[in-house]
Amino acid sequence: MIAITASTLFTPLERIEQPLLLMDNGSIVEVTSQARREIPKNARLVDFADGILAPGFIDLHIHGGAGHDVMEAGDGALPPVERLLASHGVSSYFPTTVTAPLDATLSALGRLADAIDAAERDPQPLENGKPRARPLGIHLEGPFISHKRRGVHPPENLLTPSPAAFDRFWQAARGHIRVLTIAPELPGALEVITLAASRGVCVSLGHSNADLDEARAGFAAGARHATHTFNAMRPLDHRDPGILGEVLTDPQLSAEIIADGIHVDPVIVQLFLKAKGPEAAVLITDATAATGMPDGRYHLGSLEVEVKDGKCMVGDSLAGSVLTMDRAVRNIVQFAQWELQQAVRLATLNPARVAGIKDAGAIEAGTPADLVLLSPGGEVRKIIIRGAAI
Repeated sequence: MIAITASTLFTPLERIEQPLLLMDNGSIVEVTSQARREIPKNARLVDFADGILAPGFIDLHIHGGAGHDVMEAGDGALPPVERLLASHGVSSYFPTTVTAPLDATLSALGRLADAIDAAERDPQPLENGKPRARPLGIHLEGPFISHKRRGVHPPENLLTPSPAAFDRFWQAARGHIRVLTIAPELPGALEVITLAASRGVCVSLGHSNADLDEARAGFAAGARHATHTFNAMRPLDHRDPGILGEVLTDPQLSAEIIADGIHVDPVIVQLFLKAKGPEAAVLITDATAATGMPDGRYHLGSLEVEVKDGKCMVGDSLAGSVLTMDRAVRNIVQFAQWELQQAVRLATLNPARVAGIKDAGAIEAGTPADLVLLSPGGEVRKIIIRGAAI
């Protein structure tokens, strides 16, 4: 058994000063404080001094990093992405596709399903003593999206939604699709939303030109989340509130945001947080292969992306980001003057709930020991995944 002490622990709903966390065989056994419980005599003590323990971060929407895209062929793409994620506090993630030729998408889904199955068989992935983030499910972003709000998704590869088309992706992914981004205004979209939701998929509205009624129809059919809010959506208008009007005013809907200060101005991040609150806001990175790399040219699916001064561009359009999750958490503290504990929730418990993952995003007895050690300023000092690398 291992006993871990630190200055503070965020569950994240509860803040515990001078915590005592007991861990055994990669799982959390007990979470308490040093004032309430003596350290067991048979336990190995690990003291993190003035550090803050929090759940490992979860990224619902990420395309790559460390020079690699999650849709790349071969076995060499995901390990460097996962090492980079772990170094920024991410313990689990949802590799996210981008619209591509059908065969390429089906092949990528199969490879990602293999990686998820492998992670389930080997719950403590270590490489030269360093942990790697674990893929928990797939986020299918495209091809059921709006031509008008497609962003950089190739128009020739967009598809009209249909249950048959979705089922083909579902079979290729062997049921590992956990998040689906779709534009509700497209013909056939409501049927796909209903089907996906019935299979436990979190259906997210995005890359959409939906008006208010079309958005409400999508949510009524089973959607419950919004993809990178404000980006690739019909703009908010005081006489035509569109999809944003519903996303920002319905407290039952969760919504994600890219808090890099580039995709959304910090003032709008504040507005978003006031609308969604700490219960329904979710941080994502939308990170591309360029994350953690110098300026240059990289790939997003089949697209070539140019990165300069922190911006990922295809022509004049933004194409993902180079944001890391620890930076996003710190940006929330800076942009909105939130407490670190509140910001951490947006990268842990909230994305876990959105994806329907019950044993991630919180520090509690009986769950895997996915932990990140932060400095008082929110910098990552250490990552522990399924108890590994302690």
